[in-house]
Amino acid sequence: MKLEIISPEKTYFRGEVEWITLPGAMGPFQILKNHAPIISSLTRGQIVFSSDGHVKDMEINDGFVEVNNNKIIVCIDSIHK
Repeated sequence: MKLEIISPEKTYFRGEVEWITLPGAMGPFQILKNHAPIISSLTRGQIVFSSDGHVKDMEINDGFVEVNNNKIIVCIDSIHK
């Protein structure tokens, strides 16, 4: 799957991933290959994903995700510092 994590100022990640877990308003949820199309808001929490066999993570404040045809676009306001 192709993943893009972006904000108005910066691209944080762009590449292939095996899976991603996102902080949804009703709790964390995971996206796997061939997931149904979805648009969801995100809350403060952790994004965790696997790329090239390595697990990566980042804390975000909020945002939204769009998934369609194995392409995931995560738009965030900023990362949590």
